[in-house]
Amino acid sequence: MEYYVHESAIIDEGCRIGKRTRIWHFCHIMSEVVIGEDCSFGQNVMIANGVTIGNNVKVQNNVSLYTGVVCGNDVFLGPSCVFTNVINPRSAVNRKNEYRQTIIEDGVTVGANATIVCGYTLGKYCFIGAGAVITKNVKPYALMVGNPARQTGWMSEAGEKLIFGQSDIAVCHISGQKYQLAAGNVRKIIAT
Repeated sequence: MEYYVHESAIIDEGCRIGKRTRIWHFCHIMSEVVIGEDCSFGQNVMIANGVTIGNNVKVQNNVSLYTGVVCGNDVFLGPSCVFTNVINPRSAVNRKNEYRQTIIEDGVTVGANATIVCGYTLGKYCFIGAGAVITKNVKPYALMVGNPARQTGWMSEAGEKLIFGQSDIAVCHISGQKYQLAAGNVRKIIAT
């Protein structure tokens, strides 16, 4: 086997799991799941049919990824963060044909106990603070906190808060990478 599965985990036949991925205690991976390489799933993670997960994704303890979640590469999902897939659930009403897709783009961090309401996109490298409740699309590199979440700043790809000066240029003090703020959006400046 090219990946590790703890003996207490349940891996349904038909799922695809990439090389060097680690699946720990009491996880359940359903049959129609695609998982990339070098991922890690902490204790008590459930991944439902139809979920796609990229490479190098870290899913901490007690996270459930329901049908409709599409997760890019290099994503961090903190302990007990929550994803939904129906906007108006009722026990007595079958809404399986109403699942809404949630897109988690590359490099996103979702903090512990955050809730991501279904149907939105988390833009690349955005940072969702612990306990935040996301009720709208999130811009790339945005820092979101609170309930409902509001944007309070910008984050670098290295996970450091960006401080923009009068020139609308910020430098990540960890990586040295430069970013530009223009028209309410941030982009990484590619050296030429």
